[in-house]
Amino acid sequence: MSTFGNLPLTEGRWVRPTAEVPAEPRWGHADGLQIGLAPLPGPRGLIRVYAPYLGHTRERVVNFFAIEPTPAGADERGYSELEWSELDGAPGKRLWSLDDPADTQPADPLRPARGVVDEDGGVERLTVFIGCERFANGADVYLRATFRADRPHEVAVALFRRDTSVPLERATVSATMGNWARLRRLHLADRVVTPKELWPGFDGDGFTVHARFGLASMLREADGAALVTAEPDEEFPATAAYAEGTRDHWHYLGERAAQSWRAPDPGPNLEVLVNGRFCYWASQSPIPGGTSFENFELSEPFVDGREYVFAVQPMG
Repeated sequence: MSTFGNLPLTEGRWVRPTAEVPAEPRWGHADGLQIGLAPLPGPRGLIRVYAPYLGHTRERVVNFFAIEPTPAGADERGYSELEWSELDGAPGKRLWSLDDPADTQPADPLRPARGVVDEDGGVERLTVFIGCERFANGADVYLRATFRADRPHEVAVALFRRDTSVPLERATVSATMGNWARLRRLHLADRVVTPKELWPGFDGDGFTVHARFGLASMLREADGAALVTAEPDEEFPATAAYAEGTRDHWHYLGERAAQSWRAPDPGPNLEVLVNGRFCYWASQSPIPGGTSFENFELSEPFVDGREYVFAVQPMG
């Protein structure tokens, strides 16, 4: 059950916030992939990703997106989830929704933008912009999320640099919670790689180093798009046995699914990055079956508005 007095309004194929207040900040396909923002349950500074078609409860997230920009000449990223807000001193950068990205003022999270419905090549789509407060490293960016009616299990995301931002080396949208689905099979052009191969013997409660694979390692589609997919290695992940003390929110439920990133217009320096964890985030609880991928992302030198498509496809 939503904690909001007004559930999102379903208009045909779309879920959008109502015009009333408070309204739930959720957008996407009525019968497909959706995204949401705080104050929906979950850490601030992250975009919630929902896949209710997998048999999930309404507030069950399948993953989160973090915004992680790197200034030109720097090695360290900003982290939308981990930085403290300079607007209100709370953990996590403040994110808000916009219909007009030219509006730079933080908006009331209980008055979310409805998103804009239009057509592209005869295909209906829903677009919403997500503002983000300035990072400590000087990066100032916003995100565009686009849903297409003909792709119900996908959302396309693109980051844009504001004029008030420092120059950027990279700007990454990272899918941050592969551990919940226990993603362990990364499909590349000529092989499948697993955490056991990449980080043999890894344990403890931290992150592995990132494994990186360049454009030549990625699958290519007929139109030139680059594709990489991560999937679980368990046939029935919802029946796993968990260590005593593992919090309920880490217990997988519903159908299993593959998660993927696609770059429709990949640059020559595109990479896919994954890291792994042996224990669930912020806990000492080991993950059933051992280390699995956690952060899963595409990265390349920053191009303003470069679009990447994230998908969650049922595997049956």
